[in-house]
Amino acid sequence: RRPFIGGNFKCNGSLDFIKSHVAAIAAHKIPDSVDVVIAPSAVHLSTAIAANTSKQLRIAAQNVYLEGNGAWTGETSVELLQDMGLKHVIVGHSERRRIMGETDEQSAKKAKRALEKGMTVIFCVGETLDERKANRTMEVNIAQLEALGKELGESKMLWKEVVVAYEPVWSIGTGVVATPEQAEEVHVGLRKWFAEKVCAEGAQHIRIIY
Repeated sequence: RRPFIGGNFKCNGSLDFIKSHVAAIAAHKIPDSVDVVIAPSAVHLSTAIAANTSKQLRIAAQNVYLEGNGAWTGETSVELLQDMGLKHVIVGHSERRRIMGETDEQSAKKAKRALEKGMTVIFCVGETLDERKANRTMEVNIAQLEALGKELGESKMLWKEVVVAYEPVWSIGTGVVATPEQAEEVHVGLRKWFAEKVCAEGAQHIRIIY
């Protein structure tokens, strides 16, 4: 499996910050065998693209709408992202789900549309602390991935452009980091689900990151 390294700036940074940091990352020699993707805020995407001098460094959007161009004030369609030259997008981040009220089904529909238009989707899954304490970790993560499965079915062409990002909500901004064993447990469970419900062969190739 091809290694994937991703960074999310969330709602942070300034024009100068983005310029300098993207330029600094782009200045490093990134191996051809690794995917390195960073996601600035929507208002900084153009700045990041302009500052990126590396063919190996990819710029991603943090979100996308589930419909095409139209009267969707404040939203960004796949077409608009592609018009900027973007090929990667984050979908279903826990902050979108938990704070913005994005459902599993909405995240899945967003991902499907982006994939059908030829983008690579970093699809986020993860449980809260209460869900982990209630021994619902795998139930929650599988439900989130299962929603995507209902949209994509067994389409190998679409699934091959999915990177599953496991991000336990209880470790975001808390100073608490999931142990390798905790992350691996979820990764194994998700890969098992994929093998049983989608494709046994594909389960060996789909990238699941933490």
